[in-house]
Amino acid sequence: MAFDGIVTRAITHELKSTLTSGRLMKIYQPTELELIFTIRSQGKNHTLLLSAHPSYARFHLTNDSYQNPKEPPMLCMLLRKHLVGNFVEDIVQYENERVVSFHFRGKNEIGDVTQKTLIIEVMGKHSNILLVDKEKGHILDSIKHVSPAQNRYRTLLPGHQYKLPPSQDKLNPLTIDEETFVKKLDFNSGKLDKQILSTYMGFSPVIAKEITYRANLGTIETYKSVFRDIQSKLINHEYEPNHIKLEQKDDFYVLPLSFASEQINTFPTVSAMLDDYYSGKAERDRVKQQAGDLMRFLKNELDKNVRKIKKHNQTLQKAEKAEHFKHLGELLTASLHTVKKGDKTASIVDYYDPPQKQISIELNPNKTPSENAQSYFKTYNKLKKSKQMVQNEMVKADQEITYLEELIQHIAEAREQDIEEIREELREQGYIKTKAKHKKKKNKPHTPDPEQFYASDGTLILVGKNNKQNEYLTTKLAAKDDIWLHTKDIPGSHVVIRDKNPSEQTLLEAANLAASYSKSKNSASVPVDYTLIRHVKKPNGAKPGYVTYDNQKSLFVTPDLALIEKLRQKPESTL
Repeated sequence: MAFDGIVTRAITHELKSTLTSGRLMKIYQPTELELIFTIRSQGKNHTLLLSAHPSYARFHLTNDSYQNPKEPPMLCMLLRKHLVGNFVEDIVQYENERVVSFHFRGKNEIGDVTQKTLIIEVMGKHSNILLVDKEKGHILDSIKHVSPAQNRYRTLLPGHQYKLPPSQDKLNPLTIDEETFVKKLDFNSGKLDKQILSTYMGFSPVIAKEITYRANLGTIETYKSVFRDIQSKLINHEYEPNHIKLEQKDDFYVLPLSFASEQINTFPTVSAMLDDYYSGKAERDRVKQQAGDLMRFLKNELDKNVRKIKKHNQTLQKAEKAEHFKHLGELLTASLHTVKKGDKTASIVDYYDPPQKQISIELNPNKTPSENAQSYFKTYNKLKKSKQMVQNEMVKADQEITYLEELIQHIAEAREQDIEEIREELREQGYIKTKAKHKKKKNKPHTPDPEQFYASDGTLILVGKNNKQNEYLTTKLAAKDDIWLHTKDIPGSHVVIRDKNPSEQTLLEAANLAASYSKSKNSASVPVDYTLIRHVKKPNGAKPGYVTYDNQKSLFVTPDLALIEKLRQKPESTL
């Protein structure tokens, strides 16, 4: 991802023109490494996201909604104390680096003017967000603390003086001319893109490659011309935010790239580009971390049940021979007078067989003929009973596999708030132990919150994201004449159309949701059943989310991610 000095310059310029003189109204900290600011500017509320995520560090305006914790973290409360009500005085990038300062001006409790600086450093796993007293220059707090033992060059702890990241002795491409640019390059050494990368600050491999690609091993004058063109766009803030295709993966940049295989989407603002690109990525990463233990546990349980089915099949194959042992016992009983104790085999005529052929039956020489016959009958009875028991166990194992596959699918599609519901379900079902807790005041039971979508005509469509939501949606929230949908014999979410007579288009859109939130979301044609809620029943004693249904009809759809994103937005005609 090319969040380099150039992208930083573009988003800084955009935020400066949008937020300067704006008032900071609210601060939230939805996750350990992310902050959300609500800034009132130019007669409108703007939501600013600041992230120090090791993989998705960034800052931009966002339209995404975030789940905030019930109790704000200490850093959030400190930021509220120092910044809420303050005005954005300026937003400044340090040269062409990925370090930006948000300067705030406000008043303290006794009315004196105060100035605070919020600094965001977008540097991969070293990314950080720090609140600094502008006058004294010391750190009030930071989203990541760095002790002297971790970094001898600079300490990032409350009370310490703020110090910029170490200089790499690179040149600022915005303050040099084309002559200086080419003088710093050794054209005889080759690998010019790497030379550009190591010489100029804020340049990523993407822009270095673009310069060499456009120059196409041309003359020095060609390199001057390319550099002059790019520098002019940066100085005059002539950006073209777009998503691009680079080496079979999607990326983004704020300048058109000649070497990109495809310019996928162009956006009106840098924030819109970043918001679209990063939307969901960081949350999925957090969900993956939070649910990693659950996913491993469920996959282990799934493997156990698959092995159990295999073992039961082997037992079942053996049980199919039960009649054979009964047959041998009957033949031996009819011929006891021809066998004596100590015999290892008995040669007996099989009178059940039309040809009356002679067969050999193995005997235990330590047992009497009668005891040998009874041994065969015991084996027959044991296998006969085991067959019924194994068949019952196989049914249970099949149901368990279906349930576990449903849970695995739900985790794959889960939001952060869904994970705890899934964890709670596993506790209630006895899969994981309930942690002993101190007695607390009982809270009201949490009501599951199915996700809302809107059909093209404005019809509300609800989707359960886990078994608790599925059960609540299907058995309590939906009306008897609402339409219920689910992928046919495929783990997935319950989907409900809040309309007893939806249009064909709405039905297809709801079916697309059911297919997209199922195990077959990457398939070309997914079967989806639909019926009235009145025909959907939960069997007594069934696990959460498990239902049976009848009077269904089926249709086939191809999951469409673009359509799903469109259905999240409420049509303007219904606003």
